Amino acid sequence: MSQDYTSRATNATVEAQYEEYLMPIWKELNVPIRRADDCTVEDFDGNEYLDVFSGISVTNVGHGNDAVVEAAKEQLDEFVHGCTYVHPHQPAADLAEKLAEVTPGNLQKSFFCNSGTEAVEGAIKLARKYTGNTEVLALEMSFHGRTLGSLALTGNKAYKSDMAPTINDVAHVAPPYAYRCQLCDGGPCSCACAEDVERVINTHTADDLAAVVVEPVMGEGGIIVPPEGWLSRVQEIAHAHGALLIVDEVQSGYGRTGELWASDHFDVVPDIMPQAKGIANGLPLGAFTARAEVADAFESGDHLSTFGGNPVACAAALATIEELQDGIVDDTRDRGAWLSDRLADLEAYDVVGETRGLGLMQGVELIDPAETGPMDVAPAPDPKLAKHVGHHLREAGIVIGVGGFHSNVLRFQPPLTIPRDDLERTVAAIEDALDDWDGH
Repeated sequence: MSQDYTSRATNATVEAQYEEYLMPIWKELNVPIRRADDCTVEDFDGNEYLDVFSGISVTNVGHGNDAVVEAAKEQLDEFVHGCTYVHPHQPAADLAEKLAEVTPGNLQKSFFCNSGTEAVEGAIKLARKYTGNTEVLALEMSFHGRTLGSLALTGNKAYKSDMAPTINDVAHVAPPYAYRCQLCDGGPCSCACAEDVERVINTHTADDLAAVVVEPVMGEGGIIVPPEGWLSRVQEIAHAHGALLIVDEVQSGYGRTGELWASDHFDVVPDIMPQAKGIANGLPLGAFTARAEVADAFESGDHLSTFGGNPVACAAALATIEELQDGIVDDTRDRGAWLSDRLADLEAYDVVGETRGLGLMQGVELIDPAETGPMDVAPAPDPKLAKHVGHHLREAGIVIGVGGFHSNVLRFQPPLTIPRDDLERTVAAIEDALDDWDGH
């Protein structure tokens, strides 16, 4: 007998259960979810909110997308689990073939896991096995996950506090963050930080480099977009040292930037590409895809996942890709161009330092113009203002991400199906919040 457990719940009762029975790590956005549809979420008290964050860039084809739900239901009626790497099944086979078709260049073979951090860790293992080297280079301010391996790559002490030691043999280099870069002094990015990769390899490694790992657009770092030529130069340096380029598309993939993959904007084919988040529109699934020569370095037993490639999640992922290819990515490109222009209007406010992004992965950096920022480049970040804007938007029925390395960036990462009117509603609400700001 089925039971509607949500019928007796309220926001307060669900939050009380979280406090009592879940480990105290959940981020409270004041919006518990009872149900969701397309770009709208509803809490247990019947309040509706426009979702401009999509569960951290996950529900790219909209909450409850009919095609994705139907695909998952059909697979549920067949079987739910057989362990992909013990019992071959059609959904995993079809999805792997589809990824070989839609991923950049000659990427061909995939491994399925359950999350982005697993995808990154698997990619590192593969790079080490293929190259025979051990060291890894990542970016300062980057985010690659919270398990110990990917945490070592993550360039932010806020995520690492009390968690050391992580894995060894990791070095970091400056990100292409022109707004707060001493090399660029707040001007257009010169790509000098790409050349700095060579310096860091020569001074911080033992020249035993297996991989350079980068996000093509840095999400948690504050929606940081590299300039043309940066990613290809980093790959060139990596290859010169016998290392692979791992492009982490966990947050930027599956249409988020107006191309199926953010690396498509830069005409770069990664050697290994981790993916997750938008891959199955909310069902837990991750993957990393490599060209055949690299992938075949793995031998039986080198890597495994009990739940990775779950047939229900794979069926949902196939439907998600079909939905994206049926006009959603093209629409994202158009809406993203409009949103980028509209957000640029916010730079008329002296507390808006910069707006930036690609597609529907856009950021608004909020500042205190009276104070100088880190390294005497650009005004100081203003996380208090960012928190104020986030709260103001929730009061207006809008959920938006607030993050960035300095916790001062508004993050537009809505379902890619969001109408332009709802994007305008969100920007107008930000303007209201900025008008309402008194500096406290």
